[in-house]
Amino acid sequence: MADVTRKELVGVLKTTADLLELLGQEPFRANAYRSAARSLEALDTDAAELVASSFAGVPKVGKTIAAELVTFAKTGRFAPLEDAASQVPPGVLGLFRVRGLGPKKIRALWDAGIDSLEGLRAAARDGRVAALKGFGPKSAAALLETVEFALAAQDRQHLAVGLNVAEGLAARLVDQEPRLAGDVRRGLETVRTARVTVTGSAEDVRARLSGVAEDLRPVEGKPLLTGRVDGVPVEVAYAPAGARGALDLMMGGGTEYREALRAEAKARGFDLSGWGLKREGQRLPTPAEVDVARALGLPLRPAEYREPEHDALWQTLPPPEALVTVADLRGLLHTHSVWSDGAATLSQMVEETLRRGHTYLGTGDHSRAAHYANGMSIERLRAYVREIRELQRAGLPILAGAEVDILADGTLDYPDEELLNLDYVVASVHSHFTLDAGRQTERLLRAVSHPLVTVLGHPTGRLLLRRPGYELDLDAVLAACERSGTVVEINANPYRLDLDWRDALRWRERLRFAINTDAHTLAGLGDARYGVAVARKAGLTPDRIVNTLDQEDFLTFVRRQREARG
Repeated sequence: MADVTRKELVGVLKTTADLLELLGQEPFRANAYRSAARSLEALDTDAAELVASSFAGVPKVGKTIAAELVTFAKTGRFAPLEDAASQVPPGVLGLFRVRGLGPKKIRALWDAGIDSLEGLRAAARDGRVAALKGFGPKSAAALLETVEFALAAQDRQHLAVGLNVAEGLAARLVDQEPRLAGDVRRGLETVRTARVTVTGSAEDVRARLSGVAEDLRPVEGKPLLTGRVDGVPVEVAYAPAGARGALDLMMGGGTEYREALRAEAKARGFDLSGWGLKREGQRLPTPAEVDVARALGLPLRPAEYREPEHDALWQTLPPPEALVTVADLRGLLHTHSVWSDGAATLSQMVEETLRRGHTYLGTGDHSRAAHYANGMSIERLRAYVREIRELQRAGLPILAGAEVDILADGTLDYPDEELLNLDYVVASVHSHFTLDAGRQTERLLRAVSHPLVTVLGHPTGRLLLRRPGYELDLDAVLAACERSGTVVEINANPYRLDLDWRDALRWRERLRFAINTDAHTLAGLGDARYGVAVARKAGLTPDRIVNTLDQEDFLTFVRRQREARG
């Protein structure tokens, strides 16, 4: 496995412990894996260094577990996990995706004959869950809500996964003019199918994807092959050069967009499909999407704007060439280092930021309340700032920031006199997710109105395909950000992509945003591309994004923000 992270090592240990506990086998083994996970979580050491040393000297990681972890790092396979998972029905494994369910409760459900997400939904509805010991009506109602979310999410992938698969297909089809299509091209936050279009035939595609895509087969009546790559559904659509524009257009939008376009074509006497644009049975030359639009007498709608939410306003939004790009981002703000739960040193993070073409790094290590993430005490915060100032004096382009927890009452985790020593402050929620909407809203209103808060981090707290955001009046919070001049984060981590593009679209003219990677590793700095995809769907131009500012201009922005608040 390339570039295994400490988080991945911890995750595989915890999952193994959960499955062993679920199976009720050898409790000491489950405890051993869980203890090893906790020990790794407490370390600052880089994962590569741990693997290279075979985890020598790491508490609670014995020789057997160390050898298993080294094998996992090299091959991506963890034998104890695979052995345990093989003894659990797939439907039961799926129950781990439901927030609030651990091994003990899943065992109780399994023993009661509830062995899938669909079964859990039915049991929560008909009262069987409420009747189980340890659950009850309130628990059943909460489970029903979370299982509905899990079911809705199960057929989709994170954008990063879909994009990686689609780009891999395109690399294999490079001599057939491959183009990304579908959800990936449009930059949706999650992807159902990784789609690519090419110029050529089904035989051309099959020849180049032999051994790459599994179960590659044609779709009757369509110029399309479907299959799977690493478990991800894929589609490769093909057309001759003269019909490529029609194919790209049909594969470049969602169902509603395609049907509306077909209806427009039919009303004008044309037939539009992936096979091409036809009139009176004759296929017209449409090598590019713009040729289709021109023939139909319609404006060409940019791929970013092909969702129902764009229908009424897309022609008022900036053209694609005016939208923000990764290259526009001068600074990468809200990043983590070994000072909290990151995997790299501050200087390494700066070096990688510059290597990627950006001009400065803004740190954002965790505050003391995030004890699970090695959050910094006040004494460690001061030492952290001292190191950053030393790096600045040595000429490194780095800013001293912190991701400061918003506490349950809306106050911040550090006193003001400590926050004043930082160049900027990201305030985020990492706890008390289950407060009612009123209390959660008041909590965030208080935080975003604090005179030293620069950016509101991951505003809704959602984890895509894992948990929805917490309950709150988001518009009230964003309105408070507008009043106080607080920047709203578009968290570019593909598991978050928070703020959602739909909300950013609605507030695009009233707020300033920051596209932040929330990177915990060097590779995580590359996540900026996913945040940019969100921003582009929201119609955001560089002037709406504060980290398109040069370092000095960003510091000036923060100073004026604070001055305006008195």
